[in-house]
Amino acid sequence: MIKTIAKIGNSQGIIFDSALLQLARLKLGDEVNVEVHHGGTITIAPVDPAIIETETAAASARRLIQKNSELFRRLS
Repeated sequence: MIKTIAKIGNSQGIIFDSALLQLARLKLGDEVNVEVHHGGTITIAPVDPAIIETETAAASARRLIQKNSELFRRLS
């Protein structure tokens, strides 16, 4: 796919149409990693969000609540 570098405000950029974003599984606000390689090749890759398992998150929440139960009681 050929794109043209365009002026965007005081900068230059490439506009990604919605079809391209869908193919790349990206959406507005997603973080991407941009790398420039030898020879001028540029790669743009999505940053994988940290994924936490449901059970791990629940166990962490239980420990936090238990550890701070007195504080939570006073705040309620």
